[in-house]
Amino acid sequence: MTDLRGKVAIVTGGASGMGRATVMRFLADGAKVVVADLNDKNGAETLAVAEEQGHAEDIAFVRCDVAHEADVANLVAEAEKRFGRLDVVYLNAGVGGAFGPIAETSVEDWDYTFDVLTRSVFLGMKHASIAMKKHGGGGVILVTASIAGMVGGGGSHAYSAAKAAVISLIENVATELAFDRIRVVGIAPGVISTPLVHRGRPEKFEKQFRHQPWPDRGEPEVIADVAAFLCSDGARFITGETIKVDGGLLAQGIAIWGTGKDNPFLRTAGVNRGTTGEAMVVRNLASGEQKP
Repeated sequence: MTDLRGKVAIVTGGASGMGRATVMRFLADGAKVVVADLNDKNGAETLAVAEEQGHAEDIAFVRCDVAHEADVANLVAEAEKRFGRLDVVYLNAGVGGAFGPIAETSVEDWDYTFDVLTRSVFLGMKHASIAMKKHGGGGVILVTASIAGMVGGGGSHAYSAAKAAVISLIENVATELAFDRIRVVGIAPGVISTPLVHRGRPEKFEKQFRHQPWPDRGEPEVIADVAAFLCSDGARFITGETIKVDGGLLAQGIAIWGTGKDNPFLRTAGVNRGTTGEAMVVRNLASGEQKP
């Protein structure tokens, strides 16, 4: 186990999937954690799991829309109020976002995707860095990027572009904050078995999980393990780096969702709102049928 004793952390999108797994790992490693999420039900479930594991006094939940600056500022303030400081922020909240051919992508769905995936990272970096500088002693800003932001074929054009922007932001902000001993690092997951990917039906996406060369399916805990290391003193000389955690998927070249007309992103269009509790919209481009 890594040692995060005495650290205060925020995890956005912390109420499910990789976020929840990381919350539990941070707590087990001795940190105090503020869970931020838009989904109140998942937030309550996460608090209950933490309480069962004996961490009731070391965790708090804040409902937060990570694309709204007032919510992000309030989140950081709540962490300071509850636990006295801020040492780690894991900017993990995400959605699948807009998908479908570019000619079928609405401006509204494109903007929504960048609001949740990129603007939120900017806001998190901004307000976390202010708090960390104020308290002194440095800190860690960790971001969930994606291998989709590193190469074509890993996701929809909107999602991939948003994650590519995040990877660039990690590198640039890392150089800015290094003097204050604030490290900025990223994790680029491959296909991880989370509700965002399988939407409650992991068996439907078995084909995507089989694309990677490593034989074991990627579970949220593999991300939590890397997150804990990157936020520990063991990674004290790592900054401006985004670590691939993908079972070798990118090393062999990818086409996770198929190629040409086999790619579902080209047969349907809409927007995936992840585990926010808000409905996903899918339009079948052949029939014109729309369904949630």
